[in-house]
Amino acid sequence: MSDWLVLVLAMLGACAVVVVITLLRHRTAAEDEDPSETPDVIEYMTMWIGVIYAIVLGLAIAGVWEARSAAQDYVQSEAQALHEISERVRVYPPDVRDRVRGDIDAYIGYVVHTEWAAMADDEQVTDRGATLLHKVREDVTDYRPQNDFEAQTYQPLLDQLAAADQARNARADSTGATMPSVVWWGLIAGGLITIGMVFALQIRRTGRELVLAGLFSATIAFMLFLIWDLDAPYSRGIAVTAEPFLNLFPHITG
Repeated sequence: MSDWLVLVLAMLGACAVVVVITLLRHRTAAEDEDPSETPDVIEYMTMWIGVIYAIVLGLAIAGVWEARSAAQDYVQSEAQALHEISERVRVYPPDVRDRVRGDIDAYIGYVVHTEWAAMADDEQVTDRGATLLHKVREDVTDYRPQNDFEAQTYQPLLDQLAAADQARNARADSTGATMPSVVWWGLIAGGLITIGMVFALQIRRTGRELVLAGLFSATIAFMLFLIWDLDAPYSRGIAVTAEPFLNLFPHITG
């Protein structure tokens, strides 16, 4: 039996138990029992549904915001590592130095002008970008240091290359949506139930109550939109940009 089937059966079972117990108690209740002496069950359930849904919305927003912040950090780490390589390679002979810097500029130019659009549209990085970064790696690893000074720089350059490659892989893993579809179903269903409880309270058509009901519904819609917008870090309104690359390599225009 699958986990989802167990979940559905558990939910249906819980609903059935509550309904059966309520019907049995209603049939066995004394004729002189006054229900007005007990708290309003609908108001109690509405309060708890609202509280639980608010907690779920808060956790969802925190999750997508953390994922977006992590995606921004990946971009910053990759740009910083490539900048360090470009600066530290100055101790190498001019032909090697210029070749490494030229290949780094080609890679960054491709990422900013081409790969970023692919990340936004297709939610994935490209093979061409990986090839260009591999070319930078070959430039650095294939060179044999000619003296102790160059040898001391060689290992730090390899470390920065590994950091850039790791950051690129992390950026590739963070291009898609972070919220599973089942969570979205829960958020949407919870929003509909929460708003539906407003009608269960028999809201009147006074101006104050209509305004509050409208603001309540609009707030839930705004929170869901905010979660959706932050869910894909590179492709929607509040998206991660390539600004770290442009800041560290200003000669590559955006």
